[in-house]
Amino acid sequence: MKVFKASKSLVSHLSSQSRPLGFVPTMGALHDGHLSLINKALEQNHSVLVSIFINPTQFDNQTDLENYPTHFEADLQKIEKINGNISVYLPKAFDVYGQNIQSKSFDLGGLDLIMEGEKRSGHFQGVATVVSYFLNTFQPEKAYFGEKDFQQLRIVNHITQSQKLKTKIVSCPIVREKDGLAMSSRNALLTETERKFAPKLYESLCYAKKNAKHIQYGQLKDRINDFFKKYDLLTLDYFRITNAATLKEIDLEKPVSKGRAFIAAHLGKIRLIDNMDMS
Repeated sequence: MKVFKASKSLVSHLSSQSRPLGFVPTMGALHDGHLSLINKALEQNHSVLVSIFINPTQFDNQTDLENYPTHFEADLQKIEKINGNISVYLPKAFDVYGQNIQSKSFDLGGLDLIMEGEKRSGHFQGVATVVSYFLNTFQPEKAYFGEKDFQQLRIVNHITQSQKLKTKIVSCPIVREKDGLAMSSRNALLTETERKFAPKLYESLCYAKKNAKHIQYGQLKDRINDFFKKYDLLTLDYFRITNAATLKEIDLEKPVSKGRAFIAAHLGKIRLIDNMDMS
């Protein structure tokens, strides 16, 4: 494992390596979900690049940015235990953005204006800016993204197509804890009590999938709302079932035959998201 803090030296290093190159972008606080992406990338490529960069432009809340978990030394130790040809990019914001730490403006086809985009202003422009930078700078043959952030995955696909980038985006399944909670770096911020309630998001998605084909979608939304009203610690932000490709919400008056269910909820001060295929 080699660690680079400057893109210039990393690009020089990568050019001397055998391709293909697999890329795994992260914001650190690595868990088994991240490690599964790295292992999959190693299976499909000669070498792998892992970035650890807490991107400031995708946070609409300064407090959220300041509180985001950072465990860089532990992250590097976890990566070092993986047997493979791995490089790590651990830059400061200056190396990515230069003097002007601001998002660029992308046409994301409206995919950025709903759900997470509606709740977190400018979030996906920040994501698009840093992903575009990574893919253009390092030009990996493949890049690996987890389905936990499914809306982000759709936006990344849109970027690669609209910019005609050669990188293939590889979609990887959600990795869950034994109780169903989707693995997330933010889970580490939950209190012991909050952690016991966190699997309720997964439970509600399972309920939705079990019942979606038998009742109208509008009725199902009402039931999910009622489900969350039973818990004082949990506040539902949104529950939505959409076309998996367009992310447009399905007809409220029809049962769900296919699509993707998305959920976001506040648990104490922590906001959690999850999603599930309804097919």
